[in-house]
Amino acid sequence: GRPYRGICQKMFDYMTEDLTEDQTAALIEKAAGEIVRRRMDFPAVMFLEMHKPLSFVASQASIVFAPSLVPILGYDNVHDFSRLLSSRENVERIIARIEALSAEQRSGGAREAQVG
Repeated sequence: GRPYRGICQKMFDYMTEDLTEDQTAALIEKAAGEIVRRRMDFPAVMFLEMHKPLSFVASQASIVFAPSLVPILGYDNVHDFSRLLSSRENVERIIARIEALSAEQRSGGAREAQVG
């Protein structure tokens, strides 16, 4: 028989599972938090808005490029974010969360400047 058949089937099943709402919320928070922390909010929102219609294609491309991405980002991250980006609704949610965190960061910085 083929020893890899079972492994490939498990990977395929794992790739086709949908994210739970808790997993989705956690990934959105993680992505948005990192983007805002690195002060990449404006370019990230512009990129996501421009490529929103291609979100599903991008998620599938991440699977194709997984062999190159996994050593850098880790299997779970590549897999989870490819599933997250497969939905245009999730892209909208990421954009909204980035904008909210960015606004919080700006208002916090403005308060510190007024106090100081």
